Amino acid sequence: MMSKYLIGKAILVLWLTLIIIAGFAMPMVPSPQQWFELPVIPALEEKARIIFFHVPMAWTTVVAFFASMIYGMLYLKTKNMDYDLRSVSAAGLGTMFCILATITGSIWAKFNWGSFWNWDPRETSIFVLLLIYGAYFALRSALDVEEKRATRAAVYSIIAGVTAPFFIFVMPRIMTGLHPGAKGDEGGSMPVAQLHMPSNMRVVFFASLIGFTLLYFWMFSVKVRSARLEFESQQL
Repeated sequence: MMSKYLIGKAILVLWLTLIIIAGFAMPMVPSPQQWFELPVIPALEEKARIIFFHVPMAWTTVVAFFASMIYGMLYLKTKNMDYDLRSVSAAGLGTMFCILATITGSIWAKFNWGSFWNWDPRETSIFVLLLIYGAYFALRSALDVEEKRATRAAVYSIIAGVTAPFFIFVMPRIMTGLHPGAKGDEGGSMPVAQLHMPSNMRVVFFASLIGFTLLYFWMFSVKVRSARLEFESQQL
């Protein structure tokens, strides 16, 4: 069992390493002739490489927050504390990936727009989402009774989980802004924002999407085991 776990972890590390190498090392040229050459994207150019990391982080954020919502529902149905541990673990990882997506997006904004933060609809929506989940953890820390904390946190996670896809994927696309894919962005970077990209670029992108998703599930399993041990020690 342990050997399978180590092999799986090694494969995941190798997978992510190859994605990082491909994302940064594959050259961008005006007219690609080789399979390893990426096309120059108008308005983004070399900065288009961020899509291999920033978007998968945002996707993983939604996966984690959705998982937190589902486990919150299961807790309300069964009152099994293990579901509460799973819910808070998923919310914690979702918040971490949300922060990473915000950091990578801010770095991209600095090079593309001249400053790390511009209160673009995309940046504003992510900021609001971080506030929502910051309030989730504040709520949990304010309650001492386990069942009361788990119940109220579960209800909150359901409401918060519904908002996550809207703030990350919907709101930035229906409002005018600087971010690629915003309303009014008809050319330039719009095809990339809609995932209309060359096949080799699409392969790296979806490989990264899979890699970050698997990374989340691995981190989730580790975090849940740690949370269970901490919970059991508190019951002694």
